[in-house]
Amino acid sequence: MIEPSLFYQSLCEKGLDFFTGVPDSLLQTLCACLSERAGRNYAIAANEGNAVGIAAGHYLATGSPGVVFLQNSGIGNAVNPLLSLADPLVYRIPMLLLIGWRGEPGTQDEPQHKKQGLVTVSLLESMGIPVRILDANWEDALQDAAKHMQNGGISALLIRKGTFSEYPFQPAPCSFSMTREHALSVILSCLSPEDFVVSTTGKTSRELFELRQAAGQGHGQDFLTVGSMGHASSIALGLSLASSKNIYCIDGDGAFLMHMGACAVNGCTGGDNFKYIVLNNGCHESVGGQKTVGFRIHMEDILEGCGFAVCRAETETQLRQGMKHLAKQKAALVVYIRPGSRADLGRPTSTPEENKHCFMEAIQA
Repeated sequence: MIEPSLFYQSLCEKGLDFFTGVPDSLLQTLCACLSERAGRNYAIAANEGNAVGIAAGHYLATGSPGVVFLQNSGIGNAVNPLLSLADPLVYRIPMLLLIGWRGEPGTQDEPQHKKQGLVTVSLLESMGIPVRILDANWEDALQDAAKHMQNGGISALLIRKGTFSEYPFQPAPCSFSMTREHALSVILSCLSPEDFVVSTTGKTSRELFELRQAAGQGHGQDFLTVGSMGHASSIALGLSLASSKNIYCIDGDGAFLMHMGACAVNGCTGGDNFKYIVLNNGCHESVGGQKTVGFRIHMEDILEGCGFAVCRAETETQLRQGMKHLAKQKAALVVYIRPGSRADLGRPTSTPEENKHCFMEAIQA
């Protein structure tokens, strides 16, 4: 294993001391080190394309390449600025990509990572980005990447599970009382058998699945968006436009921020059957608890400006009142919760395709 602080030091010695990106579980301990040691040279971006732009701006101001960290599922968000901005055929802006390799062939991983894992290497190579796996010869890999960037190139290093050793991480204290699972249980208790749910990726969908199981309910009313972070609300909009049923989208603050422009379209296009709930715990909990800006922005004002009738909840009583507010109109509800989940939290036992068929049968009935 690579010791994160040693890796960070080696990067800085090569002039790579600016870091931006979207956290990944395989980079969790490295991000913990960066958050402690890099100071203002560490910026968590809304999405991976934003991170490429931030790194490009840093290079233009300093002449030093930036380091962009991401999960391989986020490569798609980064493709446009990598090819139309940073590529040597355009502005020739060097940068180093540190990519968590979820779904690596031959390993066990969640279904949403299988295809991305298979095509990660070929996708990067087709973009003209040399890629190397970070292993025991990591210092040589860093040296080769630094040499490539001297000529304005973009380099990528793939990070496997267990590449980095542990690094202590202290999450920010939080004063809100409800956990996500508690909030979800309240939300479900307020829904009717005719209401449908689109849940965001990560622990939200996992907890929703287990709450339905514990209650002895089926899963036909829930579409679990296990991948495609940031797109659950767009799926919900499409459903609401095609169906007269009430569609409740349950999002997270990280997903809300990742493709926040969707909220403008949702608010201006959705009908009264579109209901939007953001569970805001101020962090990317599913990949390590790194901060988002969820607690630092006026999320309610943003949603109101997008055309929603908005309310806020911090307690169970307020949440139940907010659900009554949602039931009457096209509306948004921002629920402030604290991070945390059960240690024994499982994963959906049905496949994505089984979930799809079950959901389609129910909503088309």
